[in-house]
Amino acid sequence: MARKIRKIKRVTGTAARPRLSVYRSLRGLYVQFINDDEDKTIVGISSLGKGGKKKAPLKNNLESAKAFGKIIAKVAIEKGIKEVVFDRGSRRYHGKIKAMADAAREAGLSF
Repeated sequence: MARKIRKIKRVTGTAARPRLSVYRSLRGLYVQFINDDEDKTIVGISSLGKGGKKKAPLKNNLESAKAFGKIIAKVAIEKGIKEVVFDRGSRRYHGKIKAMADAAREAGLSF
């Protein structure tokens, strides 16, 4: 818990630059854009298609993670978000998380 608190102190989002929080489960990826100043989630998106703009769920592989990165960048730009602070949680920056982040950068999101 202490390690998590130390990380939260360093990685915080503002209204101008919200926090891009990524959670990876065995079934898919979940992303939230969070304004920590107001403690509000601006938008939350899931690769499973629940609550997001996508109708068909994506598979849980690298190609789908890249497609999901493009989707989250598009949704963020529609909401007026161009710069974010990347919060990968306790997960390592590799695999699906790296593929998603790289695709989001290519689609115009700045970390």
